[in-house]
Amino acid sequence: MIWVYRFLFLPLLLIATPYYLWRMRRRGGYLEKFSHRFGGTDPLPAKPLGVRRIWLQAVSVGEMLALAPLLESLQQEGRTEVYLTTTTSTGYKLAKEKYAALTIGIGYFPLDFWAFNARAWRRIQPDLCILMEGERWPEHVYQAAARGVAVLSINARLSDRSFRRALRFRAFLRPLSRGLTQVLCASRRDEQRFKALGLKPEHLQTTGNLKLDVAIPLMAESARAALRRQLGLGTGLVLLGSSTWPGEEAALLTALRSARERGLNVSLLLVPRHAERRAELRSWLESSGLTYHFRSTGSYRDQVLAAGRESASVDVVVGDTTGELRQFTQVADLVFVGKSLAPHEGGQTPVEAAVLGKPILHGPNMSNFREIIRTLTEAGAVCKVASAPELITAAVALLQDAPQREKLAAAARAWHAENCGATERTLLVIRAQLAARGA
Repeated sequence: MIWVYRFLFLPLLLIATPYYLWRMRRRGGYLEKFSHRFGGTDPLPAKPLGVRRIWLQAVSVGEMLALAPLLESLQQEGRTEVYLTTTTSTGYKLAKEKYAALTIGIGYFPLDFWAFNARAWRRIQPDLCILMEGERWPEHVYQAAARGVAVLSINARLSDRSFRRALRFRAFLRPLSRGLTQVLCASRRDEQRFKALGLKPEHLQTTGNLKLDVAIPLMAESARAALRRQLGLGTGLVLLGSSTWPGEEAALLTALRSARERGLNVSLLLVPRHAERRAELRSWLESSGLTYHFRSTGSYRDQVLAAGRESASVDVVVGDTTGELRQFTQVADLVFVGKSLAPHEGGQTPVEAAVLGKPILHGPNMSNFREIIRTLTEAGAVCKVASAPELITAAVALLQDAPQREKLAAAARAWHAENCGATERTLLVIRAQLAARGA
């Protein structure tokens, strides 16, 4: 079956190339280390005697953030080193900023073609291969099997859409998944879905969601106040749109206007899922008649002082930078989770907002986080809205109701405390796999 995959890969890559070149140009940053895409990884130091090397692949920002406790624990053990790869330029940038001291190298994952992947394997020479969440590359897994290297899929999950698609092609996918040594599932539902796709029960284990083990350093009150000044936020309440998609920003802006009409002192902080939409958002805000500031232009306070004006606030702030959502969330009083209103599907993660004890609103389309949303709902930690009009109504009502916001926030904090432990369960399996192969 691997030869069928190899035969089809290059024609499909050629067909998809124009789209990926357009996306790379739009998002930027992809030319750096471009040779990594073809297996040309940077030279790595020789493995010290008795040290095990892990090749860990995580696709993008969300997965990268979830890896922090795991990477810290592996480094503390002292006899394990990690080479970390990612797929996106934003993931690569974040990895370089956060994990340079926790890894022996950071690079881009090679295209899953035989020559490129084999070249990377010869250079990296890992003792264990780990794939994060939905990463299951047939050539990569085959190269591991050919070298007798175990492959773990950790935090493994299948969204509704991915599961439906996989069911249609399970006859083709099943043999390509045989090289996976063990699949550590994020939830029981994910484990059942992998079983339905034909993976053997003995290869499956539910270890929990690593994203729930995230430890977010809390900013001091002085630091939060400084951030508010830099962003141009006033002293009132802050409504945060977290990882928003087109159409959702308009609903939040209407909520802002409606709240102000009721006498509330509120500002809007928008963090679009794709920062490259900044030109679109700027044009839209210019026509709104409201004042605004884009985080990527620097400190609003410094700009005001440099212009010789008194410090003031703006109506809307756009957080169009990478890796700052956790800080932005800490200055919010109410959070709406994006990509959850029609026509969008799947939803963005509510985990960071819950960990930080924030009251959360979300739309009906959260299938990518179905199990997390189910447990958050059972804990009384989130408020679901069915549409943009309901979002506006619910946001205004919560902004007016401090006790209800605190009730949601307390439930979120309790939910997080009850759902930790996935990192240690995952580490137990990693240690066992390394020991079983004498690595």
